[in-house]
Amino acid sequence: MPEWNELVICTVKRVSPFAAWCSLEEYSNLDGMIHISEVAGKWVRDIKKFVKPNKQYVAKVVKIYKEKNLIGLSLKRVSRQEEKEKWNEYRKEQRAEKILEQAAKELGKNLEQAYDEIGFMLQEKFDELSIAFEKIRKSPEILSKLNVTKDWSDVLISTIQKSFVEKEVLLKAEVELKSYTSDGIERIKNLLEELKEKTNVEIKYISAPKYRIELKTKNPKHDGKNFKLQLNRLIDRTKQLEVEGNYKFLE
Repeated sequence: MPEWNELVICTVKRVSPFAAWCSLEEYSNLDGMIHISEVAGKWVRDIKKFVKPNKQYVAKVVKIYKEKNLIGLSLKRVSRQEEKEKWNEYRKEQRAEKILEQAAKELGKNLEQAYDEIGFMLQEKFDELSIAFEKIRKSPEILSKLNVTKDWSDVLISTIQKSFVEKEVLLKAEVELKSYTSDGIERIKNLLEELKEKTNVEIKYISAPKYRIELKTKNPKHDGKNFKLQLNRLIDRTKQLEVEGNYKFLE
């Protein structure tokens, strides 16, 4: 059973005039019910305009009927931030389950056997498979401390390492630089070279006065902050050199 106020992923199976009946993706043999009063933060006349059959939603647990094996759910009590975080968490767990399934295939086993032999134990120790696999990726010796058999340990480490290959991300910005001084071109050139030295970016000339700045990174969260910091410093430097400057990030 989920806990009260917990966020869950539910799939709508059917919609009646006053409720949507769902299956809970993370809990087997458990049904959920979204009453019409819990669909939206306003008066709802037709529930079918807000909830569609076969569609998945992030819902919040508001009631637990143990004797009926039924969970009362709410859509209106889920904030956008909660919804986003829950979807990210759910997708991570789906990816982790695929890793476990792939490792099981290498040993000639199925997913059910994988959970029985190692999956449930990892969930108990780390709460979530995705968290367990991230820790194993960084510290493979964790498995030996948990007394995991060598065959499972070897194949799991190998599968995790193959699956967690870091992808390269391209950060892009468009910079506009203008100068009306006699040596304006030289000043702009120096500014761009300073930026390149500090960030290892690639600079492409578009057409006066625009330049495209690109940065390839495997750590966009960290490098993205530094990229923005250096662009802001570039604009600060333009003021000292009598250069007009601005920038914008590109999708």
